[in-house]
Amino acid sequence: MLFISKQGHVDAERVKVKIFSTIERSQMAKVNGIVVHQTDGTTANSAFNSYAETGANGAHFLIDKSGAIYQTASVYKRTNHVGLLKSRCLMERKCSPSEFKKMSDMAGKYAKLSRVEYGKAFPDRYPGNTDSIGIEIVGRMDRETKVYEIVNAEQNDSLRWLVKELCETLGVSFSEIYKHPEVSHKMKTEAGTAKWD
Repeated sequence: MLFISKQGHVDAERVKVKIFSTIERSQMAKVNGIVVHQTDGTTANSAFNSYAETGANGAHFLIDKSGAIYQTASVYKRTNHVGLLKSRCLMERKCSPSEFKKMSDMAGKYAKLSRVEYGKAFPDRYPGNTDSIGIEIVGRMDRETKVYEIVNAEQNDSLRWLVKELCETLGVSFSEIYKHPEVSHKMKTEAGTAKWD
């Protein structure tokens, strides 16, 4: 289990606290899930430079190519890291007939569909910006192939440790950990080689 300060900062030997208030938003009352991303950058510093801009988007943690883990936002604050939510009932094929029709009528209207999803209570929707921890892994996407680089062994080792500790400490179910494209309209290969189990 992790020790977390009242500010939401992790006190652990493996975590370097490097908070960017520019990516923090309102309080997060409950953490229901974890979403794993890749930065589309080549270094941790490229992500940090982006996070430093006023109103930037970013995740709570960042794992560098060396496996170093940085905490970049309080675990008690929401950050904009998920984007537009996919419909959980459509993706999991669990919609009622009326809900299926409603969601199907919004096909291709991602912003509208996302607003409907965010209006639902968890677990009827995927964890989103309001109730999930984001973990970024440094890794670039090839512009020609649209394939993200492979998450290396050091990064996956750190990811396994961090996910386990966050789940135990914050009471998050292992079934509520997702790669970014599973819950949002993102490039399919993002975090494709990330492993936490």
